[in-house]
Amino acid sequence: MQILLSPEDLADGVDRLAREIRRDYDGRPLSIVGVLTGSIVFVADLIRRLDGPVRLHMIQASSYRGTATSPGRLDLRLDLLPDLDGQDVLLVDDIFDTGRTLEAIVAELRRRGAASVKSLVLFRKQGRAEVAIEPDYVGFDIPDAFVVGYGLDYDGCWRQLPHVASLDASELATPRADFLQPCRLP
Repeated sequence: MQILLSPEDLADGVDRLAREIRRDYDGRPLSIVGVLTGSIVFVADLIRRLDGPVRLHMIQASSYRGTATSPGRLDLRLDLLPDLDGQDVLLVDDIFDTGRTLEAIVAELRRRGAASVKSLVLFRKQGRAEVAIEPDYVGFDIPDAFVVGYGLDYDGCWRQLPHVASLDASELATPRADFLQPCRLP
């Protein structure tokens, strides 16, 4: 496990993103839509740094399952979304990998009548995009590696790490016996 971003790096990045959002929205009401589960730590830190009225909603999107290290079929669960008609919406996701998740959710939010939709990702993997859409806000560009920590997981483990680290091939090849086994740090 190689640490890519320290807790201090992450805090500085979240502060920078919050300043950009405050500047762009200038106190206007904002509906934030966070993508579960990977963005939950980031969303919690971000909303505490924003001024003005903020509504928070969460949706679920998943294309990685279990020990998969490349995206599969995208599953979206948007049933928790309220009526967004006429609202300024900021979609917040943990990572921009292929971009398929971001593209699908932005299209759906627009279809539901949002006045505006912007997207924010904490991490953008270099060289992986498969779509033309780009996030409006990016916290950090990272190498094309499988990363964990600060909300991101591998097979349910390591979301709680205060930093972001990449896993090497040997760490990705070690299966856990079952979900109840503790997550072991290498």
